[in-house]
Amino acid sequence: MSADAHPIPSHAGPRATRAGNYFVSNYPPFSFWSEEQIPAVAEALRSRPAREDTPLGLYHHIPFCRKRCHFCYFRVYTDKSARDIQDYLDCTVEELVRLARMPLIEGRKPHFVYFGGGTPSYLSANQLGELADRMKGILSWDSAAEVAFECEPGTLGPGKVEAIKRIGVTRLSLGIENFDDAVLELNGRAHHSAEIYRAYERARHEGFEQINIDLIAGMLGETEANWQRNIERTLALRPDSVTIYQMEIPYNTTIYKEMRASGKLEAPVADWQTKRRWVKEAFAALEAGGYHIGSGYTAVLNPGRTRFIYRDELWRGADLLGVGVASFSHAAGVHYQNLTEIAPYIAAVRRGDQPLQRAFRTTPEERMIREFILQMKLGRVDSGYFLAKFGADVLGRFGGILRDLGAEGLLSIEGGDIVLSRDGLLCVDNLLHDFFLPQHKTDKLV
Repeated sequence: MSADAHPIPSHAGPRATRAGNYFVSNYPPFSFWSEEQIPAVAEALRSRPAREDTPLGLYHHIPFCRKRCHFCYFRVYTDKSARDIQDYLDCTVEELVRLARMPLIEGRKPHFVYFGGGTPSYLSANQLGELADRMKGILSWDSAAEVAFECEPGTLGPGKVEAIKRIGVTRLSLGIENFDDAVLELNGRAHHSAEIYRAYERARHEGFEQINIDLIAGMLGETEANWQRNIERTLALRPDSVTIYQMEIPYNTTIYKEMRASGKLEAPVADWQTKRRWVKEAFAALEAGGYHIGSGYTAVLNPGRTRFIYRDELWRGADLLGVGVASFSHAAGVHYQNLTEIAPYIAAVRRGDQPLQRAFRTTPEERMIREFILQMKLGRVDSGYFLAKFGADVLGRFGGILRDLGAEGLLSIEGGDIVLSRDGLLCVDNLLHDFFLPQHKTDKLV
């Protein structure tokens, strides 16, 4: 997950891409989480759910990849042996056993499950099957509404796809990013275009309920003509959903390190105005092809049948139980992250300790703002939801900000709903900081 920062000084104006994160994935920002607040985690896990209808999600972080992409900022490893990987998987299961016994979790079943990375599909078919069986023996997900799984196309041989389907995955997400071999190579991706089509065909053959493909607008080497080909090839595949991110250059990426070494301030990728235009063009083409725009990043072919439950439930305050190195959790209003390096993580689990790096206990007001800004990314916010759940009149509280954004043509108020325009949706992450509490408005990155 990204750290929250605000490197773009205007809402939607043309700006070169500079180093930093723009994607808002949580609130309050990660820079406010601290080691001092770790005791709040044990208190939260020892509590009972405040509401019986609060969904529980399970996240498993698989931090292994064939290669590290030049734009990657996640905790990943490319140098681990089969023994190292098995030791890590054993520790994640041990961590889950202890967490499942906590009063907040005991007796609950996951409503949604997510395998992220790294590259979950890097694991062998046998490793996947054994891991899933052990996890299901602790927290069964047989009745989960969604089991989501991230894949790198080049790892999806026939046996692997079958194994992923067998463990109960319903939403398969292919990290395609781009269809052009030269662009993939330039950005350090491990797969090539031929592997994309083979992986997609195998996934369709297995009959997954939902296949999502990821694209990134503005990768190194992207051109106007190639971006249009990306759109055409996406429409030809016709996946159930498409997720499009705008390229950013976080500080811990290979691209940033090269920028710093050469003294450059601007990244060698398209500026924000161009990236937003490219996503806007993609959304327009997808809409013309029968898709519906479901957020600032997603297009869905059949919204009546296809949802992203992991996202939707998290953005409405679900509890999330994360296991594995650097994983994030949300338990009874307390955010926390696990240790961010694999050796200390394994050592802590083997000692019998919870492997915690930092935490943050939220107030009811902060929880309301968190859900508000995350739901803004969907393009439509129901003010009645916040009045019913938090007793908060968001139209009144944020009236001045909403009027200013409305005057810029970025949103409108329709009845009790806040509705973002297409231009507002495409720069939504840059709008959200306006709704932060004053003490949380910071450019600090961690």
